[in-house]
Formats: sequence, structure tokens, C-alpha cells
Amino acid sequence: MKKMQKLLVLLLLFGVLLAACGGGGEDTTTDESAGPFRVAIVMPSAITDLAFSQSAYDGLKLIQDDRGAENFEIVYSENMFVVDDAAAAIRDYASQGYDLVIAHGSQYGSSLQEIAPDFPDTAFAWGTTVDTFGLDNIFAYEARAEEGGYVMGVMAAMLSQSGVIGVVGPIETGDAKLYVDGFTAGVLATAPDDQVNANWIGSFSDTALASEAAQTHIGAGADVLTGTAQMVVGAIGAAEENGVLWFGTQSSQTSLAPGIVVANQVYHWEVVFTEMIDLIESGTYGGQSFEITLANGGLVIDYNPAFTLPADVTTAAGDAIDGIVGGSINALP
Repeated sequence: MKKMQKLLVLLLLFGVLLAACGGGGEDTTTDESAGPFRVAIVMPSAITDLAFSQSAYDGLKLIQDDRGAENFEIVYSENMFVVDDAAAAIRDYASQGYDLVIAHGSQYGSSLQEIAPDFPDTAFAWGTTVDTFGLDNIFAYEARAEEGGYVMGVMAAMLSQSGVIGVVGPIETGDAKLYVDGFTAGVLATAPDDQVNANWIGSFSDTALASEAAQTHIGAGADVLTGTAQMVVGAIGAAEENGVLWFGTQSSQTSLAPGIVVANQVYHWEVVFTEMIDLIESGTYGGQSFEITLANGGLVIDYNPAFTLPADVTTAAGDAIDGIVGGSINALP
């Protein structure tokens, strides 16, 4: 009898232990393989360049702020001026299993075209371009920089006293060319007799050359300047020294020279990065291209609050934005 009682007690204990271990009822186990969405980005300059690289990093940080750092991981390689070094970083991130590897620079295209087929389960993105190379694991993205450029050109023409406006460009390609073309169109649509002098210095990063180009423009009578790419830090310094107005693009440059920066066209890459991430999470790893525009909020005109714009200039800028978004203004000549 005592043996039977001991057996019953053991059976009851076993049942309690089985229930505690999930042997019956609802399965309470979690999928430990599920982790944060992991993004790696390779950039040609620093994440604090007030231009191209910072605009992309800031966009990813906004997504991380929205999703939470525990759900969205960002790693980056900055100052990847050497394409071979960038290619090695891209391949390394892909081999580590990142969900999205972004090659933020048109100079990285040939490297990505070679690397992406080796990692069919990894999504890649690059810009600024619309070319996915026909690969279903590459996204492409571009800034319609001519749109904000046109708006800046309208304001520049209205603020210039000399009728001479200088542009410091890097290499005549990609969103840099789009911006300069749009800016020039905006100036000439507003003041057809104004002179827009563009100087392409042949570098995205040479701040000394950018400063020299700005000084040349100022010597030729320019009282308003603009430019694009990370090298414009040098040009902004020259503009500030001479009291010449500046219009920025890609990222806000107001903090660098709040006394002379009028406004900036700011890239909000999170608009298209979010679309890519949603597609990746649903099983689509590439094969599509995206654009940021004034209409979709990827391009934003950021006015310097410390600079007092005349009311008619503010109105003209707003009308230009409305015209571009509505289709009545073509920002490219």
C-alpha cells in the first residue's frame, strides 16, 4: 500500500514538472533566432560631413529612433574614399549576414555589381542612381536634386545684388549635376540676365580646391554661392569670410555659418530606405529603384531661422515648390 502511495506521489510530481516545462497547454517558447533588422552602410566621407554621407546616416538614425535600437541595428564604414577599401567592407558586411548593405556612393556601383550575385539572400542598395543592374537583390535610389535646386535658384536670383552667382561643383555627375542644373534653371527663370558661373573642381572631397573656386567666384563679382558634396565646407568658409550668401544642399549647413546660409535642401533618405526595408521584410530583396522628391517629402527646404528672408522671396520659393510638386514647373531646363 505504501509503495502504491509513493508511486502516485511520483506520478503527480512528474505531471507538475511536465506542465511547468511546457509539456501541455499553450506553447510559450519564443523564436530566439528573431533579432533586430541589421543595416550596414558604406560611405565616402564622414557621418558629420554636413553633406552626402551625413544625410544617409541621419536618415537611418531616424528609422532607428522610430523602431527602437533593440529592433534596428546600424553599423557603418565612413571615409571610404578608396573604392577597393569600400568593396572589401561591402563584402565583409554581406558575409556577416546583414539584412541590408548600403553602398552610399555612385563610385561603388561596379563593386556592387560584382559582389551582389555572391550573396543572393542579402539585399543591397546604392545611390545615387536608378540602375539595379537587372539584379533582384539590388535596390537603387536617387535624389531629384534639381527640384530643390530650382527653388534655391529662385531665391538666389532675388537676393543677388550683383547679378553674378557662383556654383562650386564636385564632378559633373549624379545628384550633383541635377542640383546645379536645377539651380541654374531657377536663377534664369527668375532673372534671365543674371550670370551663373559653375566651376567643377573634379573632386568630392578636396576642401582646399573648393575654397579656391569660391574665392575665384567672389573675385568675379559673385555675391551668392552654392555648391554640392562634402568638399563645400571649404567654399562655405570662403563665403563667410567675404560676407557672401550661401545656399546648401544634401544636409543642413546652417550650423557651419549661420550668418550667411540662407536655406538648405535637405535629403531625407529615410523616405525610401523605409520602403526598401518593408520590401525586404516581405521577401523582396531588390530589383527596384526609388527617388526622393519634394512631393514625397524626401526633399525638404530648410530655411535658416537666423536669416531674415524678405516676404516676396519666401512667397516666390513657396510658389516654386507648389509648381514643381503640381507639375506646372519643370525644374530641369
